Amino acid sequence: MTGRSRPEWIGRSPDAKPPTSVRVRVFERHDGRCHLTGQKIGPGDRWELDHIKPLALGGGNREANLAPALYSPHRKKAAAEKTTVSKADRIRLKHTGGWKPSRRKIPSRPFERSRDV
Repeated sequence: MTGRSRPEWIGRSPDAKPPTSVRVRVFERHDGRCHLTGQKIGPGDRWELDHIKPLALGGGNREANLAPALYSPHRKKAAAEKTTVSKADRIRLKHTGGWKPSRRKIPSRPFERSRDV
C-alpha cells in the first residue's frame, strides 16, 4: 500500500487549531519526542504543536509542517522567530515604500543657561 491512509489535515485559516486526532498523529510520527531538543515527552509534560517553518515566513498551517515541542523550548523558539519576522517585515516595508521615518523629535539634554558676567 502506498500513500496516506488518511488525507493530510490543512487548516482553513492560519488561526485554525488542529483537531486532537491530528495532534496524536503528529506526536506518533515524531515518536513522542520534542523536535527542538530531542527529549522524550512524558505523560505529565506540557507540549505544543510547533510550525517547523513559521507561518509568517511562508510555512503552511498543515499537518506536514507541524511537530511536537516542549513548552519552554517552544516559547524560546517563538521569541527568536519574532525578531526575525519583525526584521523581515521592516525590510519589506522599506523596499515597498510603506515605511515612513519617524517625525518625533530626538530627546536631548537641555543646554545650560548662559550667565551674564
